[in-house]
Amino acid sequence: MKIAISGKGGVGKTTLAALLIRAFDDEGKKVLAIDADPDANLAAAVGIKNADSITPISEMKELIAERTESVPGSIGGFFKLNPKVDDLPDSLSAKMGNIKLMKLGGVKGGGHGCICPESALLKALVTHITLLRDEVVVMDMEAGLEHLGRATAQAVDKLIVVVEPGRRSLETAIQVKKLAAQIRLDRVYALGNKIRSEKDETFLRKGLPDFDFIGFIGYDDSLVEADLNGVSPYDEVPAMREKAASLLTALAQTG
Repeated sequence: MKIAISGKGGVGKTTLAALLIRAFDDEGKKVLAIDADPDANLAAAVGIKNADSITPISEMKELIAERTESVPGSIGGFFKLNPKVDDLPDSLSAKMGNIKLMKLGGVKGGGHGCICPESALLKALVTHITLLRDEVVVMDMEAGLEHLGRATAQAVDKLIVVVEPGRRSLETAIQVKKLAAQIRLDRVYALGNKIRSEKDETFLRKGLPDFDFIGFIGYDDSLVEADLNGVSPYDEVPAMREKAASLLTALAQTG
């Protein structure tokens, strides 16, 4: 299964990604976790120690230059658009149990659609991960789906958009679904987070009538504390283990 997770910043994308990753791990599945949101810290949420020491791939200038045959720090010029990346998930990932985690990082200074060595390497890596790897893949994405293209989108089994009660969150979800449609990714689902009452759930369902919801997670101060302290909600909030298992069941039932 290949799962991508998106949504507005702060809605709980990384928390959901971490819960699913740990639940798959508990089931004995091999999991490749991809932190593709430059503002997130998926490693800490998963519970990997020394998470701050993981270097994003986009910042590995020597590696990028070697694989793309480009000149570090240069602007323009020729470089490989299909660099070798098949060895990177095994050699550059942090490991915990059945989990391998990679931090992609962002492409600075180029903007969306940047054609540069960093972007070429990241896109080639995501293509390899989604098309050719045989383990479970969970990707914590930016709302813009910047790292996904048409070829990789077709290999993604499910795109989950995390939403919280709020107009901006709804607007982002609708925009993400439009972007997904543009790359022919039509298996899009929603997960309601930070739910305080039945009124919140109703608000989200009415605001996103074109979405199927795989579930809802209630507001919990313990989840907020885990995030602030940079620790795994799966370890710190026992109720989240049962919730994560139920979400795996819901995902399996979506077809």
